[in-house]
Amino acid sequence: MSYPLLLQAYTHLSVGFGNVRSRVHDRFVKITRSESGATAAEYALLVSLIAIAIIVGATNLGHSINTRLDNSATSIGP
Repeated sequence: MSYPLLLQAYTHLSVGFGNVRSRVHDRFVKITRSESGATAAEYALLVSLIAIAIIVGATNLGHSINTRLDNSATSIGP
């Protein structure tokens, strides 16, 4: 049996799988340390707060307009 040939095959496989494992590990570390997810969450929070402010403002404006129209209708009378 040819041991140098087996050793060479083992070395190629070890280096190949080691390289894949290293690339997967590097990619995992890059994803877990990335701040793009945090940025997206911050934007989502900001957009939701703006939406809440718009809804509250529109509701208050609607109530104010309704009150004025009721007062006008009462002043005019039947």
